[in-house]
Amino acid sequence: MAKKKLFAKSIALVLTTSLVCVYVPLKDTTQVSAVTYTNALIEEKQREIEAATAEREALSGRVSDLTASQNRLASLKSDLNAYVTELDAELVVMQDNIAALNEQIIAKEYEISQTEAELELAEETEAIQHEAMIVRMRLMYEQGDKSMIDMLLSAKSLNDLLNSAEYIERVVQTDRSLWEEYKANVEYISLCKQQLDLQKEILDEAKANAELEEANQETLIAEKNSEIYSYQLQINATQADIAAYQAQIEQREAEIEAALKAIEDERRRLASQNGLHYDGGQFLFPLASYKYVSSDFGYRNAPTAGASTYHRGIDFAANAGTDIYAAYDGEVAAAAYSGAMGNYVMIDHGGGLYTVYEHCSALYVKKGDRVVMGQTIAAVGSTGISTGNHLHFGVRLNGEYTSPWPYLGK
Repeated sequence: MAKKKLFAKSIALVLTTSLVCVYVPLKDTTQVSAVTYTNALIEEKQREIEAATAEREALSGRVSDLTASQNRLASLKSDLNAYVTELDAELVVMQDNIAALNEQIIAKEYEISQTEAELELAEETEAIQHEAMIVRMRLMYEQGDKSMIDMLLSAKSLNDLLNSAEYIERVVQTDRSLWEEYKANVEYISLCKQQLDLQKEILDEAKANAELEEANQETLIAEKNSEIYSYQLQINATQADIAAYQAQIEQREAEIEAALKAIEDERRRLASQNGLHYDGGQFLFPLASYKYVSSDFGYRNAPTAGASTYHRGIDFAANAGTDIYAAYDGEVAAAAYSGAMGNYVMIDHGGGLYTVYEHCSALYVKKGDRVVMGQTIAAVGSTGISTGNHLHFGVRLNGEYTSPWPYLGK
């Protein structure tokens, strides 16, 4: 008699529970999503958004202050060498900024593709979860109360009843878990869209900053060319100014002579150790590409009226940033900056033979480096006394300049 009373009370308890927990036969709905969007994933996505926000705020410092640069340079215009040296330093900073922005653009485009893939997967998962929930709700509506009551009334013992109640509770917990996963997924989708919008804003701003910095660079180069041209006009006015201009050229040659003398002394001392020797092979053309020869080797009209000079190399007009190659195997004898030559590289090929590469925008080697023919050593620019992007390529043999053409096979 006591067992029957306990059984009846248990049925009443479970039926009372049914008012808030509707039973639907448990099917394989726990695997509806390809990804479980946990709080940890959501917090990670929020951290990524915070990092992107900080990155966007830092973008404002990636562009040079053109007005400040122009003001600094204005006080140096009376001294061409000092003016050119300072302006070239400004251009290096701008070039570094452009390179950093371009790297950021590439990275951001990759991040956008990753976020788009994450968003696509999350939306696919959300669609699967949504469909599964619709199916569950339909079953709950069609079978809910009747199925649960049938299960409870069919219980033959207290143990059967408790097992049925436990099964019903598991079903309810599963439904609750699916609902929580669905809500988390919806939140994750919202964060992905927010991150994607932010990443696209950063990409657009980085591209705009790169364009602005390139415009700043072009402005300074134009101002430099104008100053050099103005200086040349002044040279035309008097023979004294012509002599001053020639002194600039002589200064460049003196710098090279001094460097070569020091190099030759050191080379002789180390000759037995490094085994550097030019074997007579043909040079590789020192540029990835060029437009035309703007000034050939030999006698020419000087850039100033009333004077002629002997051009000690070949000027190849080329686009800024074009790769400059080592024409032959050797050792870097100098990689430095000169007010006349700008950024330049000099390579010792052994046997008293040297090549010189002038007016570079960037140098990729340093003194003492061993280089091989075809190795990228610098980039074309217009540093030093130069009015346009080009490579001045010179060849010295036993202390004298000689035409580079025979070494280039022409």
